[in-house]
Amino acid sequence: MKHLVQVEEGKEAVEGGAPSAGPTYRCAAGGKGAASPAVPGLDCCWDIFRLSVERCPDNRMLGRREIVDGKAGKYTWLTYKEVYDTVIKVGAAIRSCGVGKGGRCGIYGANSPEWVISMQACNAHGIYCVPLYDTLGAGAVEFVLCHAEVQIAFVEEKKIGEMLKTFPNATKFLKTIVSFGKVNPEHKEKVEQNGLSIYSWEEFLQLAGEEKFELPPKDKDDICTIMYTSGTTGDPKGVLISNKSIITIVSAVDEFLINSDEELREDDVYISYLPLAHIFDRVIEEVFIHHAASIGFWRGDVKLLVEDIGELKPTVFCAVPRVLDRIYGGLQDKITAGGFLKKTLFNVAYKYKQGNMLKGSKHEEAAAVFDKVVFSKVKRGLGGRVRLILSGAAPLSRHVEEYLRVVTCSHVLQGYGLTETCAGSFVSLPNNMSMLGTVGPPVPYVEVRLESVPEMGYDALSSETPRGEICIRGDTLFSGYYKREDLTKEVLVDGWFHTGDIGEWQPDGSMKIIDRKKNIFKLSQGEYVAVENLENIFGQTHGVDSVWVYGNSFESSLVAVVNPNKQALERWAESNGVTGEFATICEDPKAKEFILGELTKMGKEKKLKGFELIRAVHLDPVPFDMDRDLITPTYKKKRPQLLKYYQSIIDGMYKSMK
Repeated sequence: MKHLVQVEEGKEAVEGGAPSAGPTYRCAAGGKGAASPAVPGLDCCWDIFRLSVERCPDNRMLGRREIVDGKAGKYTWLTYKEVYDTVIKVGAAIRSCGVGKGGRCGIYGANSPEWVISMQACNAHGIYCVPLYDTLGAGAVEFVLCHAEVQIAFVEEKKIGEMLKTFPNATKFLKTIVSFGKVNPEHKEKVEQNGLSIYSWEEFLQLAGEEKFELPPKDKDDICTIMYTSGTTGDPKGVLISNKSIITIVSAVDEFLINSDEELREDDVYISYLPLAHIFDRVIEEVFIHHAASIGFWRGDVKLLVEDIGELKPTVFCAVPRVLDRIYGGLQDKITAGGFLKKTLFNVAYKYKQGNMLKGSKHEEAAAVFDKVVFSKVKRGLGGRVRLILSGAAPLSRHVEEYLRVVTCSHVLQGYGLTETCAGSFVSLPNNMSMLGTVGPPVPYVEVRLESVPEMGYDALSSETPRGEICIRGDTLFSGYYKREDLTKEVLVDGWFHTGDIGEWQPDGSMKIIDRKKNIFKLSQGEYVAVENLENIFGQTHGVDSVWVYGNSFESSLVAVVNPNKQALERWAESNGVTGEFATICEDPKAKEFILGELTKMGKEKKLKGFELIRAVHLDPVPFDMDRDLITPTYKKKRPQLLKYYQSIIDGMYKSMK
C-alpha cells in the first residue's frame, strides 16, 4: 500500500471482548505520527486569525455583494485589519454583557461577514462558539440553546422570528440577542417583555464604548466550539472541539496541499455557501484565514449561487455531492441540447482526455488543445479560476467524480471525515484516477485502523480485502459529547474513535467507504441486509435520483421509495404512451414497473443475492427534503422519520405482494 506507513501490528480478537483489528496506518507523505508540529505562537484559533492580521493587514478578507436598487453588484471587501478592529469591538461588547471565558455564545443564520466576526470575537475571549443550523428548525434550535446554556446569541435579521419561538424555555440562560442587521419594534417588544435585551448590529458595536477588555490566555486544550450534529436519530449531539483539533487539521490540510503542489496562496479566493455551522466549511475557512486569503459570501439563494460564483471567480470550491450532481446534470442537459456537432466534438474530447488521464497524465497535460476549445466553457461556468474542487459530507458517485475530473480543468478531490474527527480525515490525491470512488489515504497527523465486524462478515485481518469499521486516532479528535459521557464512552475506546462507517482498504492505500455499521437489519428468513450498501448500488440506476430501501424482520423481502429523475421518466413516458404531469406519471403502474425493472437490472449486474433485490417500489416526485424532516442538512437519510412519513405506503406495498 504505497501511500501508507504501518505504525502498529494488527490485533487478534479477545474472547468475550474487543473484536480483531487490522494494522494501524498513517499516510506515507507528511506528518510523522498523530500529533501536529508545534508552531511558535499558534496555540488557539484566535492565533490563526491574529497572526494573519499581523502579517497581511491589508489583504482582502471578507467580501459580500453590494445590493444597489435591488440588483447585486460587485463584491465589496473588508481587509484583515478592518475585520480585526470590528472583532475587538464585538468582543468588548460581549464582555460588557457579562459573558467571559468559558461562556456560551450562539450564532444563528446563513454565512456572512458578521457570522465570521462574531466567531472570531468568541475565539478572542475564549468563549465557546455554538453554531445553530440555518436549517435546524425551532425545535432543535430551542434544544441547543437550552442544552448548551447559551447566554448571548447573534442572529441573522430574518431569523429573529424563529428565535423568538424558543421563548420562554430558552430564556433560562439566554439574556442578550444581537441582530446581524436591524431590529423591528415588534421583536424588540417581545424580547423585552421576556426580560432580555436585543441590539441591532450597529448598536452592539458601540455598546462597550471606550471600555477595553484584556484578552484572556487560551490553551490548546481549551474548547473553542460546540458543534451540534444533526443526528439521524434522537436529539442533536454537542461535539466539543478544542483549539488543538482545529490547529491540527489546519496543519494537516496545509501539508496535504503542499505535498500535492497545490499550496494555498494569499491571492486564493473561496466561495462561502456551505453552512459555517458545519465543520467542513468551518475548517476550510480557518485554512483560508491562516493563509490571509479571501472569503466571499453567497447571497443565500441556491438559484443565484452560479451567478455569485461568476462574479467572485473563486479558486477553490467546496461542495456536497448534491451540488455536484446538479452541476453534472446541468452540463449533461447543455450537451444534449447543443446539437449533433457540438455533442460529437464534446464526446471525442472527453474520451481522448479521459483516456490520457487513466494512463497517468496530469489533468492539465492530458488534452491541452481540447481544454482550450471545449472544456474552457465548463471552467468559465465556475468563474474561470477554480483549480480545486473538494467534495465532502456524503459519498460522491463515481461517474460524477470521473466526469468532473475530466471536464472542469481542475482537481476534483473527495474527502471523508466527521464532526468528531474535525472534518477531513481522508482525502483522495490529485491526478490519481485509480482513486476514483474512494476517499483516498488518511491526511497527515491522523492514524487509522479497521476493526472487524463479525456479525456483518467484515474481517479487518483478511489477507485479500481487509474490511471493517473505520477507527481514527490523533489530535484532530473531539474532546467528547457535551453532557453525554455515556455516548462518548461508546465511541471513544482507548483513544480510538469508532466512526460507525465500514471501510475497505484498497491496494494503493486509499479507503473505500462501503457500508454503515448501524444500518443493518434482519429479514424474516434470518438474512442480514446492509441497507446503505444496497442504496449505494441502486442509486447508480439510470433514471433514479435517490432511493430509500426498507425491510424489517417480519417481512421476507425489501421495498423502496424512489425519487425518479424527472427528465429520464418523462422521456420514457413519451416513448411508452404514458401521458400527464410528472406527478401523474409517478403514479402510473407501468412507470413503477419500468423503474423496478431498472433497479432489478442494476442489482443483478452487481451480483446481489435474491433477497437483496427490491420487490415493490413507490415513486415520489418530490425529492426527500428537510422541510418534511426526511434528511439532515448534509443530506443523510433520517430512517425513523422516513418510515413514519411513508408508513401507509410501505404497508400498502407489502399488502399488494401477499
